[in-house]
Amino acid sequence: MNKLLATLIAGLFATVAFAQAPAATPASPAVVKAEAKAHKSVAAAVKSEAKVDAKADAKVAEATTKASAKKVSARAKAAKTRAKALAKVANAKVDDKASVVV
Repeated sequence: MNKLLATLIAGLFATVAFAQAPAATPASPAVVKAEAKAHKSVAAAVKSEAKVDAKADAKVAEATTKASAKKVSARAKAAKTRAKALAKVANAKVDDKASVVV
């Protein structure tokens, strides 16, 4: 029984030692080349994506600027139209003023 127990314990230690040993398989040149190509491809994709993002940000900034300019122009036009309307009301006859509400 002692020999059986000793054999089982020795087998257990051997299994544990074998499971912890790292696999020391050297990478083949083809694998190294493929990994390098993959890394290069990923770097190119990241660079391309950054370029597209920069263009999109520039377009958004340009659109915001144009919208702001249109908004200022529209407000100025509305103020001018309102001023003309108020001037017409001020120059109108007294009887016409009673029917116009400002």
